[in-house]
Amino acid sequence: MILEMKVPSPGESIKEVEIATWLVKDGDYVEKDQAIAEVDSDKATLELPAEASGIITLKAEEGDAVAVGAVVCHIDTEGVKPSGDAPAAAAPKAETKVEEKKVEEKKVEVAAAPSVAQTPPSAAAGHPSPAARKILDEKNIEASSVTGTGKAGRITKDDAVNAVPSMGTPTGGSRGTERSKLSMLRRKVAERLVSAKNETAMLTTFNEVNMTPINTIRNEYKDAFKAKHGGVGLGYMSFFTKAVTRALQMYPDVNSMMDGDYKIAFDFCDISIAVSGPKGLMVPVVRNAENLTFRGVEADIKRLAIKARDGQITVDDMTGGTFTITNGGVFGSMLSTPIINPPQSGILGMHNIIERPIAVNGKVEIHPMMYVALSYDHRIIDGRESVGFLVAVKEALENPMELLLDNNPKKAFEL
Repeated sequence: MILEMKVPSPGESIKEVEIATWLVKDGDYVEKDQAIAEVDSDKATLELPAEASGIITLKAEEGDAVAVGAVVCHIDTEGVKPSGDAPAAAAPKAETKVEEKKVEEKKVEVAAAPSVAQTPPSAAAGHPSPAARKILDEKNIEASSVTGTGKAGRITKDDAVNAVPSMGTPTGGSRGTERSKLSMLRRKVAERLVSAKNETAMLTTFNEVNMTPINTIRNEYKDAFKAKHGGVGLGYMSFFTKAVTRALQMYPDVNSMMDGDYKIAFDFCDISIAVSGPKGLMVPVVRNAENLTFRGVEADIKRLAIKARDGQITVDDMTGGTFTITNGGVFGSMLSTPIINPPQSGILGMHNIIERPIAVNGKVEIHPMMYVALSYDHRIIDGRESVGFLVAVKEALENPMELLLDNNPKKAFEL
């Protein structure tokens, strides 16, 4: 029996996928539920499992775009699984008789070209005069790279003055190019980023955060937190996520989006966390982050990051989201203007932490500082709300004990 395998629907809005990689070859025997291909949608990379055991015949090439419901392969369910223990037949050794032939070497006489009388080069050729030598040394130029114009090829002072240090030649190095098609996921990311720039009134406001209070708390409790919660670490993202959900509740316009002539406001905070996966940037969502504890936030971010790293992220994991946090600081970024993740109206950019001198109570002190940036859609968020939101985030991060931990870190961290 020949089974036609069709592309299943990865999500409600997805009509087409792309064959990223075949994990089997034409004519291979496959087991039921074995991953036979990786397919790219515009939101995620998914594995395609075999629906039955048998011999597979591929009907699409890598890189082909195929519609949801289209046939991509046949599986002959009556195909016999090849035996793995049958020894391969030994190939007979062919005896090749080589007749030895004596080849008589012929001496080829090469007529010597008639010698042409040449004037032997002068010993002065290529040698600089004392004045020229001094100039060349000052310029750090080798005499062998300068052509002398003096008597018998000697390098004169003028030759040295006019000599230019070698900047290398434009030839000799590799100048190859490679043309490769972008994955469907990368093409969709590019399309959405351009759309966000062209279709929103995007503006960015900046502030800075003194990370000393958070560092102090983390240093005191991170070991106990990790031991208590099965290896889940106490990172910066839980502090930022809790600070963001608090600020979103204070400034609900930032937690809303445009829909034509209407504004859609949310009474929940689904926070999209930008992570770097093997296929590019992905933005899985932490649902109802306003109701999660620090442990809940850290555990969910860890779960989603592992799925993204292993290529197991699903469309449902990335669907929705009311606000995005992106952390370019892990790559060393000092400052950036993050692009809104449409149809959301705001995105918070975190950056690297650098020790800088700041004024504290009239005195100069060194503190670990981070720049933060909020990009927002000015069509729906005014300057007062955007600046107020970012200040609220800053206040919570600089006073986490009172504003995020309710002055009881052991209870907040569930220790």
